[in-house]
Amino acid sequence: MSPQRTPQPGRYISRKSPYTFNYLTTLVTTLIRNPNPNPDADSDPNLNPNPNRSHGAQIHAQLVVSNLVAHPVLLTQLLHLYAARGHGDHAVRALLGSPRSVPNVVSFTCLIAHHADPAQALALFAELRARGLRPNPHALSAALRACARARARALVDAYAKHGDADAARKVFDEMPERSLVSWNALIVGYVRNSLYADAIRTFMELAREGSFAPDEVSLSSSLAACAGAGALCLGRRVHGCAAKLGLAPSSACVANALLDMYGKCGRSDDAAQVFDEMRDRDVVAWNILIMGWARKDRFEEAVGCFRSILRERVLPDEASFSTALHAAAGLAVWAQGAMLLAVIVKSGFSENRCVGSSLITTYAKCGRLDDAYRVFEETKDQLNVVSWTSMIAAFQQHGHGDRVLQLFDEMLEKGIEPDYITFVCVLSACSHNGLVEQGLMHFDSMSRTYNMEPGSEHYACVVDMLGRAGRLDEAKRFVETMPIEPDVSVWGALLGACRNRGDLELGREVAHKLFVMEPHNPGNYVLLSNMYASKGMLEEAKEVRRLMGSNGVKKEIGCSWIDVKDATYVFTVHDQSHQRSEEIYDTLSKIEKLVKERGYVADTRYAVNDVGEYKEKNLWYHSERLALTFGVMSLPKNAPICIKKNLRTCGDCHAVMKIVSGSLGREIVLRDTNRFHRFASGSCSCGDYW
Repeated sequence: MSPQRTPQPGRYISRKSPYTFNYLTTLVTTLIRNPNPNPDADSDPNLNPNPNRSHGAQIHAQLVVSNLVAHPVLLTQLLHLYAARGHGDHAVRALLGSPRSVPNVVSFTCLIAHHADPAQALALFAELRARGLRPNPHALSAALRACARARARALVDAYAKHGDADAARKVFDEMPERSLVSWNALIVGYVRNSLYADAIRTFMELAREGSFAPDEVSLSSSLAACAGAGALCLGRRVHGCAAKLGLAPSSACVANALLDMYGKCGRSDDAAQVFDEMRDRDVVAWNILIMGWARKDRFEEAVGCFRSILRERVLPDEASFSTALHAAAGLAVWAQGAMLLAVIVKSGFSENRCVGSSLITTYAKCGRLDDAYRVFEETKDQLNVVSWTSMIAAFQQHGHGDRVLQLFDEMLEKGIEPDYITFVCVLSACSHNGLVEQGLMHFDSMSRTYNMEPGSEHYACVVDMLGRAGRLDEAKRFVETMPIEPDVSVWGALLGACRNRGDLELGREVAHKLFVMEPHNPGNYVLLSNMYASKGMLEEAKEVRRLMGSNGVKKEIGCSWIDVKDATYVFTVHDQSHQRSEEIYDTLSKIEKLVKERGYVADTRYAVNDVGEYKEKNLWYHSERLALTFGVMSLPKNAPICIKKNLRTCGDCHAVMKIVSGSLGREIVLRDTNRFHRFASGSCSCGDYW
């Protein structure tokens, strides 16, 4: 006798063959018992999509062709195959959607017993009754089990929604029968409570167990967990799983989750590739892509995406406008903001709260503080804490500490309670304006009055505040007695305070902590190197630079840019790439002569890596001075000279800007990484305290 061969799905079967019935019966039974009929197939043991959906479809087709779809035994086995493997929708269509199938109590009972969704199982029980069929004890038992599963799933969902993930997991573990819906409820609950590692682990359990193929909810939730955890490698594996299941990029839900995951993991180019493969791109997909570009500070691409929305005739929503405005604020180019404002007004979003808050921020970051305040005043009776905080942040960035505190008090009078970000802005304003006692009072009020636990940003603001005021010992004690572990923002603030006060011993100690915590941040190395150089310890400064190089860290190149006649011009230190370079340097020499006549003396502390006469000379080739000179040459005398810089401006350049504003009668607006400096009539809006 020849050995019996396991039948394979997809094989052609003659409808007239006497063996057809036995063949199909054996095939379905084999697939039910063996989830993977091809054990040699290449698969990821943790992320292997269940193959039985396609096998079930092939067998279903053969039943139809063979005119056996109405056979009660074969139909029941087909339903079992579909439902037990998590494809209840296909099973329902096979039972109720075919004119050839004749449902009976047995087939209904099979589907009720094995359907993954208890709500659908109970709906099928109701359909059984509606068709006049009398449920047998097995059908009643299956319906009761569906009730129990529905209750357990509801408990998992309820516990997860109320933040008790441990209780949700306990109920899940005690469930006698788990459906795909209950797995999804647990994964979604973990994501909702920011327990991303648990969500990913649960998804891996689901995939490894193999009882159900992940669906759109499973995949999109696990991708959200990967995005929250920054787990790019795992996100790629889930992407592969979704592709094998045919849900990426065909499912809009999964595709949008992929866009979000790649964007939050810093892979905007991968997100763009997924986006390009999508057939249906709704406004949600566009918004996620714009957010991804903006999150990586690729503001030009973000604004370009918004322009594409308009070209594709997709209607932008408030998220589209808010994100595009954020990108325009990052560019600090009002021409982009003006374009967005025109579309906002035309689209009827000018009175939208969220868009209004973003517009305030964009005006402020483009140096148009008066326009920001005008928008705020026109709508402040309708605004919420986010909008008020946006205006407070605008005043803080422009150095108006008194207006920050005034607006904060007005907000409280209107009954609007401050949030986490509001206090960051208020404390930062106090720090940059020397308002130490007011700052400490507001910091204390967070826990005392508003029952709000301060975060690392608030502690960093207080350290910075004390350091700027010369109270370095107090700042150090404050860090040592913090109830939470100091992070890089707190230690960075203390290092900056050490640099300002010239405390090399403490600065060295703090810098080496930061070298361990964030070994690839060039700013920490540069600060310590500059501290050594300012003390004349050039060998030690060089050693820090060597350490920086051995760790593969490169100092960010300082650059400044200025807009003239709808074009943006970028300058770096010693830049000679401009076509008018010779004229720029000639004009710069005249400005140097002018400010020296007004009493300027170079502060060579800001030329720490140069020696001798080069210390002073090289200060004059800083990027912001080249941009300033080009602005003096190119802009009308009544036009402000607006300069942006990617690093903090040095004290010597700050002094030069003040003198130039008074000597030439020019208004100069300089935006660096810390704040806006508005120079006019020989003084700066920061009061030389920044």
